[in-house]
This record gives sequence, structure tokens and C-alpha cells, in this order.
Amino acid sequence: MNDYRILVVDDEEDLCEILKFNLENEGYLIDTANSAEEALKTDLTKYDLLLLDVMMGEISGFKMASMLKKNKATATIPIIFITAKDTENDTVTGFNLGADDYISKPFSLREVMVRVKAVLRRTASGNEKEAPQQLVYKGLILDMTKKKVSIDGIEVSLTKKEFEILLLLLQNQGRVFSREDILAKVWQEEVYVLDRTIDVNITRLRKKVGEYGKCIVTRLGYGYCFEYQ
Repeated sequence: MNDYRILVVDDEEDLCEILKFNLENEGYLIDTANSAEEALKTDLTKYDLLLLDVMMGEISGFKMASMLKKNKATATIPIIFITAKDTENDTVTGFNLGADDYISKPFSLREVMVRVKAVLRRTASGNEKEAPQQLVYKGLILDMTKKKVSIDGIEVSLTKKEFEILLLLLQNQGRVFSREDILAKVWQEEVYVLDRTIDVNITRLRKKVGEYGKCIVTRLGYGYCFEYQ
């Protein structure tokens, strides 16, 4: 398993699901969007790579890529165009927009996996990829170096366990962790820790982070996750 998060943007829902299934089998964290408009509503800065279809609705893949490259926050996100267009001019356009690779439909899934791995390896090496020192969601900032959390510039006092739970959930936005998962990752070798301990810490954490408490979602029968609102 690796920590690379990839967004697949394509108006063919079946293709999105096929790519999602196969990329997740390779250990990647995958989200999908069926239009550029849908993709642009998400926090794109969390992605290590975009697989972007060219031929989509009002905002084409080329137009979306151009928008991203003009935004300092998203300018360095690698892009692989996936498209049925395969003329020389289209390929040149894609690379002129800053694309890292270009795959023409129909393609083999094996080819996609190889190209994704190659782009991630190349861009990670070029950027000396390191884990971020801060996790940011709107006004909520978790500083992993200083071990502190602030909201709109005001520090929030968290216990060590509360901090580590929030860190776990923020690092894996949208992923559901069971009580057993949280116990194993946060309490690790500590013994005699009850499931109820997780619930108590989650309740306290929600209160302490104020409006962001609603982002810590309970999935009944499954566990907890952090979801962008």
C-alpha cells in the first residue's frame, strides 16, 4: 500500500469505476469525478496525480488543466490526459499545457498502471516528495512538527490521543476507520483500552474543533471518518 491519492476525471462513469478498481488494487487511494465542474468543487491540492479526460462537457480537460496551471496551489499537480483524441496537434496541446503524459483510448489497463507509476516516480523524485508538515482544511490547521492544532489562527488544546486521532482522520480524508483500527494505530501496544474510549475521545474532539466537529462523521456499524463539508 502507498499513500498516493489520484483523482480520475472522466464523463464515462463505467470507465471511472474500472480505473478506480484497478488502481486501488495497486494500492493507490482513488477518487472519481464525472465532469470537470464536479472535480473543481473538490480540494484538488490533496491529489498527487490527475487522470483527466479531454472530451467533457462545457469545461474540457484541456480547459481544466489550463485553470489548474494558472493557480499556484494546483500548478504542480501532475496530469495524465486520457482521451480518444490522438492527433499530433492534440498531443502537442496537452503537453504545452503541462501534461506529464498522454494516453489514447482504447488503452490497456496494464499500460495505464505503468504510466501512472512512471509519472509518480518521476514527479516525486523531481519534487523531493516529503510528507506535508501541515494538514489544512479551511481554517483548521494541524501542524505535525509542532504537534498543535489551530482554528482561524487560535490554538486548540488537544490531548495527545485526540491529536493523533485527528491526524489519522485528516491524513486519510473519507476513509472509514473502525474502533479497532483507531485503537491499533493510536493506542498501539497499550493494553486494557476499551472501545468506549474511542467514542469518548471522538466526542471530546468534536467539541474542541467547533464547526469542524461535523466533519468527523460516524458510519454506524463501521466507524469514523473525516469528510470535507
